[in-house]
Amino acid sequence: MSILNYLKKTIDKKGAAYIVLIDPDKKNNQAIEKIVNSGNNSGVDAFFIGGSLIMDSEYNRRVRDIKNKSKIPIILFPGGVNQINPYFDAMLFTSIISGRNPHYLIGEQVIAAPIVKDLEIETIPTGYILIDGGSVSMVQVMSGTIPLPMQKIDAIIAHALAGQYLGKKMIYLEAGSGAKYPVGNNIIEAVRDVLNIPLIIGGGLSSPEIVNEKVIAGASVIVTGTIIETESTIMNEIADAVHWKMK
Repeated sequence: MSILNYLKKTIDKKGAAYIVLIDPDKKNNQAIEKIVNSGNNSGVDAFFIGGSLIMDSEYNRRVRDIKNKSKIPIILFPGGVNQINPYFDAMLFTSIISGRNPHYLIGEQVIAAPIVKDLEIETIPTGYILIDGGSVSMVQVMSGTIPLPMQKIDAIIAHALAGQYLGKKMIYLEAGSGAKYPVGNNIIEAVRDVLNIPLIIGGGLSSPEIVNEKVIAGASVIVTGTIIETESTIMNEIADAVHWKMK
């Protein structure tokens, strides 16, 4: 079964899928094994692996170790071509469709495509939309992308629809790592009403209660990262909040 179909079946069965984002940078080196072990035993459906910057040469080794320890799929959420390696079960083949920087709309993807084909990594075409979560995210800094304001709901809807019509298999609404404010429930509801593909929500999801609100509003996939780095034991509670059909 492809990883995309696995995620779709998980959404159908559980109501939504729960994915934990692991940043395999040296600053998290000591915490990675604990996060993976917690995820294996806490109802997490998959791991996203990725970060905006890799600050040492041990990235590939850390991804290999995650792959060896993980009992669930690991999916690359790429910050750049240099993060592609053979240890992933799949990757989000992302395009930052909310931005106007051509390098992150198509340039980086052209560079990556031959490597991805050679490594035979499953690709999940994903339209990435950066939303203003009240703080400057690393994605904004590194890509030069201006986030869409939360109050501009029509613009967010139009970007999401454009992604679907361009053939993306998922749309990712991202408020940014450590966002002060997560993507609003009204935005999720409005986008969910017009899409026929899964909707991923990430950024600023700091409690099971907030996560449950996003799922009720229409999120298909929930991604948490920052909170897990400091409080890995909360995964069980978040998984319960995401998997509403299992209650």
